Amino acid sequence: MKTGSHNSRKLQHGLLEIDLAIALVILMTAMMPLGFLFGRERDALRADYCRAVANEIVDGEMEILVAGDWKNYSDGAQTYIVHSRAAANLPMGHFELTKTGKHLRLEWTSDKRQGIGTLIRETTIP
Repeated sequence: MKTGSHNSRKLQHGLLEIDLAIALVILMTAMMPLGFLFGRERDALRADYCRAVANEIVDGEMEILVAGDWKNYSDGAQTYIVHSRAAANLPMGHFELTKTGKHLRLEWTSDKRQGIGTLIRETTIP
């Protein structure tokens, strides 16, 4: 009789191990997509941060230009040098000023596609 109860316990332990293995597979199946989503979320937050920094820089530089600095630039498209230390937080890109008479267009464009896009501010000096 002892052998029967011993085999019954082995069977129960075996079933418990199978249950645990199945539970781990289910857990991993649920957790793997979450891991990938966290990576995407990090990239989206980084792009939003860079877009916000670039917006602030472009807006600030446009205010400086409108305040009178626009007179120091000739007509046409030209590379624009920003004086903001926050520009170091941006991915590689460039600022470009296009002046046509009293119409100004300042834009920042990333050198790589990172979901940020091109940021443009335009104004006409009164």
